[in-house]
Amino acid sequence: MVKKTLDENVGVLGVATRPKVLDFDARLKERKKAGTRVAAIRVLIVILAAALVSALIWLLLFSSVFRLETSQISVSGGNEWVSEKDVLDIANQQSGKSLFLVSADKVSSQLKNIPGVTQANVVKRYPRSLEIDIKAQQPAAMLKEPDGTLVAVDRKARVLNAVGKASMKGIPVIEVSSVDNGLNSRAVKEALTILGGLPDTMRTVITKVSAKTQDSITTELSSGKYVVVWGDSSELKLKSAIVDKLLSDPSLIGDKHQIDVSAPSRPIIK
Repeated sequence: MVKKTLDENVGVLGVATRPKVLDFDARLKERKKAGTRVAAIRVLIVILAAALVSALIWLLLFSSVFRLETSQISVSGGNEWVSEKDVLDIANQQSGKSLFLVSADKVSSQLKNIPGVTQANVVKRYPRSLEIDIKAQQPAAMLKEPDGTLVAVDRKARVLNAVGKASMKGIPVIEVSSVDNGLNSRAVKEALTILGGLPDTMRTVITKVSAKTQDSITTELSSGKYVVVWGDSSELKLKSAIVDKLLSDPSLIGDKHQIDVSAPSRPIIK
């Protein structure tokens, strides 16, 4: 029996070795410690990642690095009929925000609601600047009250910026009993729609506008040399093209001075 036991514990070199004794409790403790270390490392990684994300969010959205200041908002374009103050009032609503939270499309949409503004391009310049470029139209007409007061309006019957010394040359005048009445008159609104849809070359030679009813809009060109009866604003492009063709070819209009395009399919010259 002793010999058998020795034979079982003899090593390769013939040297007797002690049998391995496994300590299961120690191994279990080691595995628990290893598991605890892994869990701790994972928790630490999660905490570090959360801290990194929080720091990044703070940097991008709440720190002063990307904060838009009023002094960093620039405006270009426009004309005297669009108040730069109105533009800045809208843009300054974004002041104090992170540039990442500023919606260029929203600002552009708000700017287009300013009377006279036809286009607004808003560009964010990182880290904290906002550039605004606007395009503005000339007034569709001047509403003239009996006392001589002139108020510029656009084709949507919205009052433009009041400019004391702006040139009125080339801007049609519509005589009204009062500006308020004119702005609420369907006939005046129809006249403004027509004037706003005409090419500049034609609108600038209009010297008088008559808007007795919404379907009897009449304009005088070149101090009464020609009179154009538009009717209403329907088929305006076609009407405008007919008038332009007739006025640009003396052989067509001859010695006549009135063009009636209220029914563009049957224009009348007399």
